[in-house]
Amino acid sequence: MMKMTTATVALCFASGGVLAQDATLTIESWRAEDQAIWDDVLIPAFEASHPGIQVDFAPTAPTEYNAALNARLDGGTAGDLIVCRPFDGSLALYQRGHLADISDLDGLDNFPDFAKAAWQTDDASASFCVPMASVIHGFIYNADAFAELGIEEPGTVEEFFAVLDTIQQDGTYTPLAIGSADQWEAATMAYTNIGPTYWNGEEGRQALIDGSAKFTDPQYVRPFEVMERWADYMGRAFQAQGYTDSQNLFTLGRAAIYPTGSWEIGGFNDQAFFEMGAFPPPVEAEGDTCYISDHTDIGIGMNTATDNPEAARAFLEWIASAEFAQLYTNALPGFFSLSNAQFEVEDPLAQEMISWREECESTIRVAHQILSRGEPNTWNNMWTVSANVFNDAATPAEAAAALQQGLEAWYEPQQN
Repeated sequence: MMKMTTATVALCFASGGVLAQDATLTIESWRAEDQAIWDDVLIPAFEASHPGIQVDFAPTAPTEYNAALNARLDGGTAGDLIVCRPFDGSLALYQRGHLADISDLDGLDNFPDFAKAAWQTDDASASFCVPMASVIHGFIYNADAFAELGIEEPGTVEEFFAVLDTIQQDGTYTPLAIGSADQWEAATMAYTNIGPTYWNGEEGRQALIDGSAKFTDPQYVRPFEVMERWADYMGRAFQAQGYTDSQNLFTLGRAAIYPTGSWEIGGFNDQAFFEMGAFPPPVEAEGDTCYISDHTDIGIGMNTATDNPEAARAFLEWIASAEFAQLYTNALPGFFSLSNAQFEVEDPLAQEMISWREECESTIRVAHQILSRGEPNTWNNMWTVSANVFNDAATPAEAAAALQQGLEAWYEPQQN
């Protein structure tokens, strides 16, 4: 990256803006697949309104990102801007002094508290990354199959199972495209997809953190009970079915409903030959509050060792803007800005899913903040027990008890 003294940058800003090529910012990221979006859409938009600041997007392969970034940070060669994973990984970077406190950044108040929490200290006294995007959980379905079978989007749990019965009885399609072989699907696409409906979203998540609720309470057992019923509709070989198998089963038109998240939209738009729709997790009874997992996924912060702090802050302020929110959401359908800004979403499936924010309460995956810092790791434990429920290797009560026992083993607020 280009070296500039803080005094030089400050002088340039004081004189009404930096001059051409006064600062070059490098972005560290694990999302190499977004290179064209940054190069062709996002960076040109920023540079057009910020003459004198040039930006380079320099990603690392996802499997190598954490180790490579840490090595560059320790060696003083990392980029000016760091794309942040949510919660503990980025918190550790802040605690080690690698991410700057940006609590006073203009535009940070454009984001809801649950979004900022992914990149804050536990007491919310410091923020170190600007929220960029979330992914929303729900159900994507084959709209052509629904029309063919004369069925409509379900609103309640019993309507959901009535739809599954209709699909099953027809025999043309596997009702649910989900397997248990990879385990994480069971936790991500099932338990933390429908679970917020039962534990009331943020209320239930925070109750586990403060110790006022336990996984063995009915609201955390109930999602497992619903998942247990799913197994009858997942196809005969679902125990051997992995994530890619589920994707292919759906995009090839052989399954009617895909429990998933919005991150699939871009790929499905390219692969599916049929019209698609989406519906949020069904509620227990008509009129109940709808809850969605609107999971904080990507943020971006400033390397404390940057030679261009003013330019880096200018870039982060732009990331917090309504302009970026609209550009990013439309350039990468299914990755939604976490900003409160109002903007038009162009992709119809993405538009449908982001519209749920208006009718449902948003929360995040229940085990991702604080609850997975110890051993056994609650999130990894959730993979295993969720798959066990699908596989009839554990009852819902046993799955919940295993989560609670694991959490109590190391988390003090739950040890009472």
